[in-house]
Amino acid sequence: MLVDQTDQRILTYLIKQDWPVTTEMVAKDLRVSWNTAQVHLYKLLAQKLVNGKRVGRQNQWIITDEGRRKLHR
Repeated sequence: MLVDQTDQRILTYLIKQDWPVTTEMVAKDLRVSWNTAQVHLYKLLAQKLVNGKRVGRQNQWIITDEGRRKLHR
């Protein structure tokens, strides 16, 4: 599955982060709705381009090595 422009923006954002970020942080920094960020993050998770985990009531995300490779292609 190909990544679209929003997916690329998310991966670019995540590659600059030193620690996991929340869906809310991604949405705020990319100026998209929370729902849009969440949908794209789950799509990237299914493609193994990001890892996600539930912490309390938040989802936290971090880019994978495969995500880094995909971004630099």
